[in-house]
Amino acid sequence: MERIVSRENKKVREWYSLRLKKRRDETGLFLIEGRHLIEEALKAGVVQTILYAEETCPFDFADTVPVSESVMEKLSANPSSASLIAVCRQTEKYPVHAERVLILDGIQDPGNLGTLIRTAVSFSFDAVYCSEACADLYNDKTIRSTQGALFHIPVLRRNLEDTVEALQAEGFFVAATALDSSVPMKEIEACEKMAFILGNEGQGVRRELIEAADRSLRIEMNGFESLNVAVAGGIIMYHYRKQ
Repeated sequence: MERIVSRENKKVREWYSLRLKKRRDETGLFLIEGRHLIEEALKAGVVQTILYAEETCPFDFADTVPVSESVMEKLSANPSSASLIAVCRQTEKYPVHAERVLILDGIQDPGNLGTLIRTAVSFSFDAVYCSEACADLYNDKTIRSTQGALFHIPVLRRNLEDTVEALQAEGFFVAATALDSSVPMKEIEACEKMAFILGNEGQGVRRELIEAADRSLRIEMNGFESLNVAVAGGIIMYHYRKQ
């Protein structure tokens, strides 16, 4: 295929529009950058097109498009280092057999959201449920923070009140993180099916979700009342990981 060199090319304008959440939602497509993320997306079978500014494309893939460095700079969220971009399809996977679930209530920072998803995969959690108020999963910072983990775990945006009720009906023990009226984490023993609710960086878990949960837990610590939500999530997921 002939190299695309114009930044005003119709396809380039279409790809560039995917930098906007509105267009990602409309098209069901999003952009990723870099060899590692593209490798993970290829494993997951979600890549539509690979754009490359190198001499040859390093991936054996059917739909590859050579572009100029100028075009790559326009499309990239990290123009100083980009040489590979992939257009990917948004997909919604569902957990087949879940025993550990993470529930995220209004996580605002894309870096925190991405880190929590990456940690969930690292500690063998089976699914992540996000409220509508959570940061966009396909934000560039979220994607980079996951390091490709979002391609390997179901991440579902749902009404969390309904989600908690449905999980409890399936036999899940649901614990919400909270400072007040909570028990130390060491007092809650691991069981077969567990779900953990983490809340907004400033406000924590909403009261209605705390009340819907089976118990409220807190991490025992000295000197401070709370931790960054991604750090807290990592401690909880490690402690209750599947053995």
